[in-house]
Amino acid sequence: MIQNAIKTRVVGVDISLERTSIGIVDIRGEIIATDSFVTSEHPYIGDYLSVLCQHILNLVEQNGGYESIRSVGICSPSGNYRTSSIENAPNMPWKGVVPLAAMLRDRLGMAVVLANNAHAMALGEQAFGAAHGMRDFAVVSIGHGLGSCFYSNGVVHLGNDGFGGEVGHTCFVPNGRVCGCGKKGCLEAYVAANGIVMNAKEILEESDKPSLMREAETLSPRIIQHFCEQGDELAIETYRRTGYYLGIGLANYASIMNPEAFVFTGGIAQAGKWLFESANDSFEEHVFHNIKGKVKFIVSNLENRTRNMLGASVLAWSVKEYSLFK
Repeated sequence: MIQNAIKTRVVGVDISLERTSIGIVDIRGEIIATDSFVTSEHPYIGDYLSVLCQHILNLVEQNGGYESIRSVGICSPSGNYRTSSIENAPNMPWKGVVPLAAMLRDRLGMAVVLANNAHAMALGEQAFGAAHGMRDFAVVSIGHGLGSCFYSNGVVHLGNDGFGGEVGHTCFVPNGRVCGCGKKGCLEAYVAANGIVMNAKEILEESDKPSLMREAETLSPRIIQHFCEQGDELAIETYRRTGYYLGIGLANYASIMNPEAFVFTGGIAQAGKWLFESANDSFEEHVFHNIKGKVKFIVSNLENRTRNMLGASVLAWSVKEYSLFK
């Protein structure tokens, strides 16, 4: 069969709790055009799917038409590459198993693939970011949740059912805090957004020292980081303790997978030294001795939504082409 031309663009979709971002990406990894909308405004999956489909169609029509688009890649919390479904997402509004890729494929008339957002982050970092050229590394995303995906010998490790790398839902404290997944004591409940706020509240209860955190109407990781930058002792202790917990979790992870590096993404990774100095110290204290001093901690220098759309575009190139628009 002689084929004179190939389609040179794909659509990458990044679904997060706050926003859904859509990009048209060409064969060289250049983002041609983008659009976005607020995810949380559409708590019913049917409504959300209609809005997503319309945004994709509008963007494609305005930028070359369907004939140039090969496929669509989507990354989402709790996305499963093996089933192309969102499965029992603890932090998203849609419950149960949502076969989003199949639903969107039927509406768009072109190939659609879906994976976990950490999976797409790893693809994006390996193709375009800090992990370029690495064969054994893990991407760890710290935000509302704690997600992870790791490469082993140059290949993404998904596991038997597609849930490999769920470090956030490893048991950190037996019978500890309730996690968004419904279990108790998950690492996520101690180092992701809600866990950091809980750490701060515990520290405030343990001490009678003055703190800007006592005066804040609400606490969030970003506000606590801001107080760290102002020299607030208890805010600094909050991130120090969070880093200590994170270091233990990563030491266990590294002792099993022996990575070259951890690449950190997500909003909380922007806490920088307040989090990672303590995390690195704790990691070196707890990791298997033959790995000690050999694992790099790297904060991604790619903007989160850009990297995720690029990672989703890598997914899109991997799926077998199907289109009603030949």
